[in-house]
Amino acid sequence: MDLKRRRGEPNRLIHETSPYLLQHAYNPVDWYPWGEEALERARVEGKPILLSIGYSACHWCHVMERESFEDDGIAGIMNDHFVNVKVDREERPDLDQVYQTAAQLLTGQGGWPLTVFLTPDQRPFYAGTYFPPDDRFGRPGFARVMQSLVRTYQEDLPRIQAAASQLTEALRQIDSRNIDQNAAIAPQQGAELVVKAAHWLSHHMDGENGGFGNAPKLPNTPVLELLLRVAGRDPQGASEYLGLVRLTLTKMATGGIYDQLGGGFHRYSVDAAWQVPHFEKMLYDNALLPPLYVQAYQLTGDELYRTVVEESLDYVMREMSHPEGGFYSSQDADSQGAEGKFFVWRPQEIADVVGKELAALLCRHFGVTERGNFEDRSTVLHVARGVDELAAETGSDPAHVRERLQQGKRALMEARERRVRPGRDEKVITGWNALMISAFAKAYETFRDARHLRRAIVAAQFIEEGLVRDGRLLRSFKECPSDVGGFLDDYAYWVAALLDLHEASRERRYLDEAHRWMQATLEHFWDADSPGFFYTSAESGRLIHRPKDWRDQSTPSGTGVCLYNMIRLHSSFDREGYAERAASVLELYRRQMDQNPWGTASLVSAYDAAVLGGTEIVVVARADQRSEVEPFAEIIGRHYVPHRIFHVIAPEEAQSEGAPMLWQGKTQRDGRVTAYVCRGFQCSEPVTVPEAIERLVGAREVSHEGGAN
Repeated sequence: MDLKRRRGEPNRLIHETSPYLLQHAYNPVDWYPWGEEALERARVEGKPILLSIGYSACHWCHVMERESFEDDGIAGIMNDHFVNVKVDREERPDLDQVYQTAAQLLTGQGGWPLTVFLTPDQRPFYAGTYFPPDDRFGRPGFARVMQSLVRTYQEDLPRIQAAASQLTEALRQIDSRNIDQNAAIAPQQGAELVVKAAHWLSHHMDGENGGFGNAPKLPNTPVLELLLRVAGRDPQGASEYLGLVRLTLTKMATGGIYDQLGGGFHRYSVDAAWQVPHFEKMLYDNALLPPLYVQAYQLTGDELYRTVVEESLDYVMREMSHPEGGFYSSQDADSQGAEGKFFVWRPQEIADVVGKELAALLCRHFGVTERGNFEDRSTVLHVARGVDELAAETGSDPAHVRERLQQGKRALMEARERRVRPGRDEKVITGWNALMISAFAKAYETFRDARHLRRAIVAAQFIEEGLVRDGRLLRSFKECPSDVGGFLDDYAYWVAALLDLHEASRERRYLDEAHRWMQATLEHFWDADSPGFFYTSAESGRLIHRPKDWRDQSTPSGTGVCLYNMIRLHSSFDREGYAERAASVLELYRRQMDQNPWGTASLVSAYDAAVLGGTEIVVVARADQRSEVEPFAEIIGRHYVPHRIFHVIAPEEAQSEGAPMLWQGKTQRDGRVTAYVCRGFQCSEPVTVPEAIERLVGAREVSHEGGAN
């Protein structure tokens, strides 16, 4: 947004680096960033705090700004009666989590923009999301809401204080109510829990369009990943679960939620069929979805899924990459003040670019009509007719049709690049970057595109050099590192990224770094009194509640990822007791997993690994045999194996006194690269021919001689 077009003098937000806060820097509202200056003023003057939380790519945040925060009358009410605080939820997810939970307790729903009214000591007493400036859409007007709250605050302060106390106490009790201190799960009960969760989730999916519910429809990646894990292990459930995931992924890939020209996914669909998206693009969606398509490709060989992975990662490299190696956080839904304007087309616009003949083919392919499917008779591109259908309609060879479509797509993409682009939030967020590193590493393992591994390594170096201070992760980077420390998900995703880099690159240093950062996570976030992880570190600034993070949201829960990291680390560092500690925490959340698999899929996946185990592949090779490991790695990467862990170790590592139990006794045969496939404590016979490992990786059980080799 061009700040020079703003009227008047800037407010305090002009000194911030967050694009979201800077968008509000010329509002007539007397905004403060969250910090001691604002909190001290509220305490001294006894004024309530008006807390507004949003993010740069949020469409309704922009709407509320234009309608209310730009309005002199509404700004006057805010300035006279409140201390007004603006927060970027991507910079301060801890504040967002606490006050989103408060809003959900008060109203039954949350979202952004989030508007919360607090007492001077930060306790919430009233909350909502988007408020129109005056009464409309069945919602009370923002001015009327504020005036009513001001009267109550001035005339009946005890009522406000009582409501704030009750709500704050409910926040503090919410995590303790959600664990089962008496849980003790037998392995067969754990297996039943996972199967029951997959069964429940599959029966709540949309059998026509995939996904869950009607509209709006969001991709729930932890749930889809859980169903793939069960499908990959259970032959009886594979056809049902895999079929539903394939339906979802295919409908998304051919729908408007996927950018058919530039690659990458929009945030969500406003309809049940994935046709019309909410156009913002978030880094985390484009980090979480490609690995799902990789896994689906491994299970099916469907080339559509490979195309989606490659185009999505190309989009991130092209449009979301910081020049020093990190990844930007989001792109706006709006351009030139209109939602989706950058992405939509009319028939004449296409004809102007490629001519009438090719335009006719493209319009049939992408469903572009004079009526349109979006505002002002424009169309969101989606695959209305596939190549084979178009070939049959036109009497053409499918290869020729495919070539013509590719030619037309390139021309439309070049024309679109000349349009006014949506705004981009150029914050580099540690956790989201870690998710993106994992996506590139996993894509490399299957498709062997060296660009993907290089990009993952460069991004990891950016985090190591720019987002670490005094042995701790920082939350974000925008022109310089922020002073806000990392949160649980930053640490959890970073450890996972290092493990994925270790498996993709086969460099031991990433495994050792993952172990070191897992130890740091336990040091800063572990709750010794009630086992589990806090969302904020012990060094974080004081909040009214120190929350835990076990529910999946737009991204997997930090707790679920941490526990899965510990299970993955156990075989290499079994003396740390990672698996035992993870299992003890998972047992505490058994009731939540059983009752709410939708919101706890990450925990269920970790539980699946803890109870049922995974597949560990150990390849013994000398340093001079690195090239000979590659054929083994290529075959392993082609197969989807739930909870697969891949290690390459030197012969001397297996013989050392402190070697992990699984590595002990693993030797080379005749000095050749030798591989073992292990499930539980049973390992296969050693194999020295790459083709032999394909049979072992794909088998449900391993044949062995005398137990663990």
